Amino acid sequence: MKVTETDLPGAVIIEPDVFGDERGFFKETYHEERYKSVAGIQEKFVQDNFSRSSLGVLRGLHMQRSKPQGKLVSVSHGEVFDVAADIDEKSSTFGKWVGVKLSAENHLQLYVPPGYAHGFIVLSSTADFLYKCTDFYDPSDELTIRWDDPTLNIKWPASNPRVSEKDSKGKTLKEFSA
Repeated sequence: MKVTETDLPGAVIIEPDVFGDERGFFKETYHEERYKSVAGIQEKFVQDNFSRSSLGVLRGLHMQRSKPQGKLVSVSHGEVFDVAADIDEKSSTFGKWVGVKLSAENHLQLYVPPGYAHGFIVLSSTADFLYKCTDFYDPSDELTIRWDDPTLNIKWPASNPRVSEKDSKGKTLKEFSA
């Protein structure tokens, strides 16, 4: 397993070992001891989620306020551009974000620590997105930051994504901070 640190503290890109031949492949998508010792992920995961989205769908940027979720994200089919954003005003990396292409072909994972906002856009005809969470989903605690927030200025690889009504009504970082 190879771990690459990003510019955001705790957010790491993980390249699991993949063992393959003409029959297919095998990879370990999570191993608690290894992910603690090698990737530095100390949190326990309590919920697994799966979503399928079509080309141009953008989901996010989501987070929970009082019950922040860490997320270990990957793609089992297709390709997405995945983003973690630091929205903590007290942080030295406030307003910064990291993005990485995750796909079934490259097998990469991104760990988004608790407290960061998270989102992704689908780059293939469809994408199956998997994520392990460190806390349970609580819709009453959820916060949505606008995907096109001018302060974050995320360089999404599409200019006119398809977003849900909820996501289109997200707050700007300035509104959230106020």
